[in-house]
Amino acid sequence: MTESTTQATTNRSTTPTGSAFTEQIQQGWAERPESTPEPREAAAFAAERRARISAMHPGVRLVVPAGSLKVRSNDTDYPFRAHPDFTYLTGWGSDAEPDSVLVLEPMREGEGDGHRATLYFRGPAGRGTTEFYANPAIGEFWVGPRPSLSHVAADLGLATADLGELEAALSTEADALVVTGADAAVEAMVAGANPDGDMLARDLSELRLVKDAFEIAEVQAAVDATARGFDDVIADLAEATRHARGERVVEGAFHRRARLDGNAVGYDTIAASGHHACYLHWTRNDGEVREGDLILLDAGVEVDSLYTADITRTLPISGEFTELQRRVYEAVREAADAAFAIVRPGIVFKEVHAAAMEVIAAKTAEWGLLPISAEQSLEPDQQLHRRWMVHGTSHHLGLDVHDCAAARRDFYHDGIVREGMVFTIEPGLYFQADDLTVPEELRGIGVRIEDDILVTADGAVNLSGAIPRTADEVEAWMREIRSR
Repeated sequence: MTESTTQATTNRSTTPTGSAFTEQIQQGWAERPESTPEPREAAAFAAERRARISAMHPGVRLVVPAGSLKVRSNDTDYPFRAHPDFTYLTGWGSDAEPDSVLVLEPMREGEGDGHRATLYFRGPAGRGTTEFYANPAIGEFWVGPRPSLSHVAADLGLATADLGELEAALSTEADALVVTGADAAVEAMVAGANPDGDMLARDLSELRLVKDAFEIAEVQAAVDATARGFDDVIADLAEATRHARGERVVEGAFHRRARLDGNAVGYDTIAASGHHACYLHWTRNDGEVREGDLILLDAGVEVDSLYTADITRTLPISGEFTELQRRVYEAVREAADAAFAIVRPGIVFKEVHAAAMEVIAAKTAEWGLLPISAEQSLEPDQQLHRRWMVHGTSHHLGLDVHDCAAARRDFYHDGIVREGMVFTIEPGLYFQADDLTVPEELRGIGVRIEDDILVTADGAVNLSGAIPRTADEVEAWMREIRSR
């Protein structure tokens, strides 16, 4: 890898500094032709979202940073990903520039209501500057060209200004709210920022609970790409069984699809084979993949708009479930189906979890695992069945895999389900290898089935329903992929 850094590296810099070199490298470059693009599809939706947050905070300056590069190791950075609230309000996705900031400035007296939106970002410096060749963090010779202010203005349907003008724009006193946590330097320069909590992030999370048509289409695109990634994994399972770290063969197969069809993975892939499937967030993915075991694949492609899928399937590595594996798998599927069956506008979000838990309690009682009845276990002060499923059944999904996290509990867990919401349904059963409360034959079996759900006017649709779900369908799916 060519050395590149956001940190000072003068102790090892070999870039020439003489006047002859400087004059030579700054000359002889062709002009880059630039056309004015039509606004991208997200632009109109982002404008509507800005209007909604504007109406919630009249007369208040709103500041939403994209965030900056984060150091991974010494002078190498993590891939940049803009803050979700910034993407939500601008439509700028995987191509967003680090350090950009959206400012919604209240209209002056006589100008009308609402806010004037300006996107501040670092425009091209030009080949006549030392930045071009000598700055490994942002120089075009190192990281490629940046778009012009006019190009981005047309692309996003937003007024733009150079990042160098931001500090002056934020220095005037005004009531202000800023999305905190994205860029400490920006937070520090916002004069008059409200110190009483991050109300802006809260309000944006609550707006994001209901998806618009663009968002729904992007989640569906992410789901469709994820389905192709699951096909790729099945096709590579034989290779995975031949490698000491077969889980990483699985992870790599999915990651390849995520990069080909999207921006990246939406979160660290869980490729949990055998007893690793009983660890809910197993992301080390360094274990073997053995015939006769199950592998739990929890993965999602993030598309270029930064919307992600979040899907789990549990697959028999041999291609066929054993009788016991099938029994556990179908119990989990029954719990998922029960939860899906109640989804419609007007229910309370936590009722989805309760519906799944009725099945989990019934099954664990039926198998003799509970010392009390299922009905007793479902009492709030009991919950013994939760030993084998300690996580929740659902979470919202969108620009974050766990979307809308800053929303108040009354809007989220205890909130009313509304048309346009997108969330997961993901029950599971996990019998850890050293769990002495279950029969030996159950130990080491972990199953989760997770789908992405869209709430409609009178019910719901399963956006990931085309990915096989029943035990019979999964076996047929694996046979079909392996026969290609």
